[in-house]
Amino acid sequence: MSSVPLEQERVPARRWVPDVKTLGPLIALALLILTGALVSDGFLSAGNLTNVLSRSAFIGIIAVGATFVIASGGIDLSVGSMAAFVAGLMIVVMNSLVPVLGPGLATVIAGMACALLVGLCAGAVNGALITKAGIEPFIVTLGTMGIFRSLITYVSDGGTLSLASGPRTVYRPVYFEGVLGIPWPILAFALVAVLGQIVMSQTAFGRHISAIGSNDQVARYSAIRVDRVQMMAYVLQGLCVALATLLYVPRLGSASPATGVLWELEAIAAVIIGGTLLKGGYGRVWGTVVGVLILGFIGNILNITNFVSNYLNGAIQGVIIIIAVLVQRGRRS
Repeated sequence: MSSVPLEQERVPARRWVPDVKTLGPLIALALLILTGALVSDGFLSAGNLTNVLSRSAFIGIIAVGATFVIASGGIDLSVGSMAAFVAGLMIVVMNSLVPVLGPGLATVIAGMACALLVGLCAGAVNGALITKAGIEPFIVTLGTMGIFRSLITYVSDGGTLSLASGPRTVYRPVYFEGVLGIPWPILAFALVAVLGQIVMSQTAFGRHISAIGSNDQVARYSAIRVDRVQMMAYVLQGLCVALATLLYVPRLGSASPATGVLWELEAIAAVIIGGTLLKGGYGRVWGTVVGVLILGFIGNILNITNFVSNYLNGAIQGVIIIIAVLVQRGRRS
């Protein structure tokens, strides 16, 4: 009986190889922060970081919802127009309720409830047209994008809807105040991101989203209720838009046809930068958060340094989306 030397039985230790797919957005964010710190002394100040995070919170909350939609193989181009419509309708409702409920908290709560209801219904309309009528998500949300934008233009008569001074005073702390110096929009974004990550990675709904995005026919054969899951994804997107609007309205106290322009581009860019596949099948909410921060810091650095005109932010985000998709294709090949 022969004995195998002990050295031959040992399995060689596996070398650690960095996962570029996971670390890429984090490395990009770290390099961006380093660049900002080098070009501006005030970049890492508490005031500047708080300002960037507060402004990014609106897009961040919308992008969390977009992560579920895109991971399921869909897309929602209507989120910016939907936000403008929800904000305008919310202001109209609050102004009309002042004579009835007064300018206090009851009017603000009623306006917020209206915004959530409208957001839920708008998401449900998108979801129903996609799942029940069988229309492509791109076509449906392109159409509703125009509808919502036209409705806010009609309601505002092409101008600006301003919140009455009474409810505006009551509502203002929702954006400008917070807990321990952290504004409410940042706290709300953090809470939505944590809940979104848990739902995406730890629940059956999150797994079904990825399964449908990967192959909806296989998902149907696996007894997954595809239409129901897709509908829930678009309803969740609508609720995220409504929540972002609740935090946006007290900032300016107004809404106009220009509100939310290109928000859909920013949300989609954040999702793709974060590693979620544009064709569906895989999504990660924490990556979307990193993507939102990357876009926020890019805009902040451009404003601070004047390297590039602020009017070119949309062009830069478009380039980032194209590069991110090309990188994803490279990984699959």
